[in-house]
Amino acid sequence: MKAFILEKKGVLATRDIDIQESVGPDDVKIAPKSIGICGSDIHYYQHGNIGDFVVNEPMVLGHEASGEIIEVGSNVKDLKVGDRVCMEPGIPEAGSRAVFEGHYNLDPAVRFWATPPIHGCMRETVVHPASLTFKLPENVSYDEGVLVEPLSIGIYSAQKACIKPGDVAVVLGAGTIGLVTALAALGAGCSQVIICDYKQGKLDFVNKHYSDLMIRTVNPANEDPLAVVAEITGNWGADILFEASGSPAAILSCMDYVCPAGTVVFVGMPPESAAPVDIVKAQVKEITMKTIFRYANVYDRAIRSIASGSVNVKPLVTARYTFDKAVEAYDFASTTPDDQVKIIIEM
Repeated sequence: MKAFILEKKGVLATRDIDIQESVGPDDVKIAPKSIGICGSDIHYYQHGNIGDFVVNEPMVLGHEASGEIIEVGSNVKDLKVGDRVCMEPGIPEAGSRAVFEGHYNLDPAVRFWATPPIHGCMRETVVHPASLTFKLPENVSYDEGVLVEPLSIGIYSAQKACIKPGDVAVVLGAGTIGLVTALAALGAGCSQVIICDYKQGKLDFVNKHYSDLMIRTVNPANEDPLAVVAEITGNWGADILFEASGSPAAILSCMDYVCPAGTVVFVGMPPESAAPVDIVKAQVKEITMKTIFRYANVYDRAIRSIASGSVNVKPLVTARYTFDKAVEAYDFASTTPDDQVKIIIEM
């Protein structure tokens, strides 16, 4: 089948690949229709690895996807040929302890699309467990189906934060994950979210497309974000901080934004495994620190949030390329233009 392949660091190709996948009784076969370019895809393209995950052989890219079912296994009852679906890309080991304890995203044996050595889904067909395949409501487009994956990270982060109605949250980082986390936090009950980023183009995007929401954007190059938080909260501090940039400097500053007994959720990953955290400031305020890794048990919630209109992800799709222009799309995404959020490949 035709597939979009990372041959090795810095080398992409659209070519035929032989992938043998049979449809088991609990599986479905899907023809992908829309696939998003994720930051992790770009990182593999530019660097050839993310931590210990190293591209040692050609790998099909893509893990944010939606498509149409073209075949179903004999045990599948709730899905049928022709259904429009999106797919949760992490497949845990059936019967593992992580699965039984409800933390299947933490299963050490999880097989996640486009994470070496697992092929991704930017190809003509893909076989996937029916249990991780979700039907899209009629009013949710294929592009919105792609955004279910990043939105799930935001919703999972909001769940971890245990948001209460009226909470004020700060999000450090206005990339795709920072934006969906802010939208999820508002959807979960926050009265206001403050988004901080040095990239003014990202903040301009937020102000243009989400001016109707209680989002305050701050560029630390132009104004003091701590002063903004103090003004909004009456010098108390934010109830919650989501660190979505992965910047070591931002991570070190987290405790300054949060009120006594507040919560910090680490969402972004720093370029190195170690990053400084001010433990004393956290102790003095008794701040609760939480981490997330991908998501679990939230894909259906993300779909319902989009379908109901409570979370509007449509503006996040800022560019589209056809499958035959995928190399061009990745080269464009690699320049990380500030006015771009999610770039879609149409299959």
